Amino acid sequence: MRQIVLDTETTGLDPRQGHRIIEIGALELIDRQLTGRQYHVYLNPEREIEQGALEVHGITEEFLRDKPRFAEIADDLLAFADGAEMVIHNAPFDIGFIDNELSLVGHQHASITEIATVLDTLEMARDLHPGQRNNLDALCKRYEVDNSSRSLHGALLDAEILTDVFLAMTGGQVDLGLSLESTSVSDDDDGYQHGGHPALFVLKADDEELVQHEMRLNDIEKQSGVCLYREDKRG
Repeated sequence: MRQIVLDTETTGLDPRQGHRIIEIGALELIDRQLTGRQYHVYLNPEREIEQGALEVHGITEEFLRDKPRFAEIADDLLAFADGAEMVIHNAPFDIGFIDNELSLVGHQHASITEIATVLDTLEMARDLHPGQRNNLDALCKRYEVDNSSRSLHGALLDAEILTDVFLAMTGGQVDLGLSLESTSVSDDDDGYQHGGHPALFVLKADDEELVQHEMRLNDIEKQSGVCLYREDKRG
């Protein structure tokens, strides 16, 4: 199975407002193994970069002035993605920008999804962790992926980080640094308690989650005047 983990950086948030791609980074996986092949390019967007975007990625208009236009690299990008499953965090954002660029140059392919499929890791994370923060930084913390080298966003660096997160999310049971001592299961009982039922692993909330829980209970009490979850504490 061939997969392409992809990320982009842009001049702003919305291609409908004329914003353009300024960086594309992608890594190739085959059967969940990095092959060493990658696609990385900076692009001249032929327009200004919004200050908010500049603060996120730090890529300046001056740096991009001598870089190629999207029209010059469109075929190379599509050739790299052709036939693969593209793994993207918040895929509608990146796909929307790529398709907009293809439209602007009048490419024969109106959408990159004509030659590749898409897997959105944000939607996957929301299914796995409903009600929690699922941006890339939050997932790095949850899956203990080191993103300490990222002081600014960058397409290739974010693709590398997303690759680690994606493999952790989809790899079944992995070592997330969670202690299993609370299960009190010995090596010779194969993880089963007496009676043939699987031993239960209890993961307790950390301090940050407890604070968020209390804030949620405060909101419920403020809106309804009573919080049933606290009745046992009030006698």
